[in-house]
Amino acid sequence: MNNTKRRIFMTAIKLFAEKGYENTGIEEITAVAGYAKGALYYHFETKEDLFDLLLEEGFKLLSNSIEIKCKKCDNSLDKLKAILMVEIKTIINYEDFITVVISNTLGETSRTKKCKYAVNSYVSIIKKVIEDGIKEGVFYDGDAEAIACGIFGITFSSLLYRLKKDRQVTAEQIYNGYVETVVRGITK
Repeated sequence: MNNTKRRIFMTAIKLFAEKGYENTGIEEITAVAGYAKGALYYHFETKEDLFDLLLEEGFKLLSNSIEIKCKKCDNSLDKLKAILMVEIKTIINYEDFITVVISNTLGETSRTKKCKYAVNSYVSIIKKVIEDGIKEGVFYDGDAEAIACGIFGITFSSLLYRLKKDRQVTAEQIYNGYVETVVRGITK
C-alpha cells in the first residue's frame, strides 16, 4: 500500500472508530488525511471499499499472527493461550480497528453482514483449537463453537474494560486475568 492510500486508510479507520461509519463522510476523510477527494477515489471506488479493506487487512493480521504463534505451540492449551495473547495485543495496538468491527456487527446491512462473516470466520480458528483440545482431553467436552464465541466475546470485551478503567492496562495484566478465569474454566 503506498503512502497516500495508507494515510487515507488509517484516517478512515480512526474516523470510523470515533464517529461511526455512517457519520463519517468522504470529504472529512480526505480533509483530515490532507488530500483532495480525487486522491481517495483514485485508490478506492467508494467508502464501502475502505471498510472492506479494513476488515480484510485487520482480520488477516489477526489470523496470521495467531497462525505464527500457534505453530510454536505443542498442544491446544498452549495454542489457546497464544490466541488470547494475540487477541489482547490486537485490542491494545489496534483499538480503532476493534471499535469499528464491534460497532458494526449488529443489524442486517450489507456492512454488518460482512462484519459478522469476518468475525465468524475468525471464531472458526478458535473453534478448531477448542475441538482439538476436547479430542486431546485437555478441555471439557462441550459445544466448541459456543466456547469459541465466548472466548472471542470475553477477550474483546477487554476493550470495554480498558475504556471503563480510563487507564492503560497492559496486555500481560489482561492476559493473566483471562488465563486465571477463562482458560482455567474450560481446562480439565
